[in-house]
Amino acid sequence: MPAAAMIGDYTLAAIVAPVSAASLEALLRTGLLRTARFWGTMAITLAFQVPADGWLTKLSAPIVIYRPGAISGLRWPWDIPVEDFGFGFALVTVTLLVWERARRRSASTPVRQAVPDEEAQRRSA
Repeated sequence: MPAAAMIGDYTLAAIVAPVSAASLEALLRTGLLRTARFWGTMAITLAFQVPADGWLTKLSAPIVIYRPGAISGLRWPWDIPVEDFGFGFALVTVTLLVWERARRRSASTPVRQAVPDEEAQRRSA
């Protein structure tokens, strides 16, 4: 059986998602992944993700159940499938990359001044 077939769907996607997010950063060239603010954001994300995800996926009373063949089976901490961290990273990273790109575009786009037409000027006089 090929090695790719042995990797579960969710596991494979959890590997591809962060790699894709990092590739998007390379394409957009925002420099986001080199900033302390980004890594601080990731730490805050993890601080909320771990308790929420741990509660949702705890093996003693799961709310979210994964198909065993879809995941690697590695869980850390509190029964969280390790794949969830790849998706969390990718989700936050892509969101911030798109946000940063939009912010830079709007900052570089000059604001056009409306030029009143002659008819409007006559009416206001």
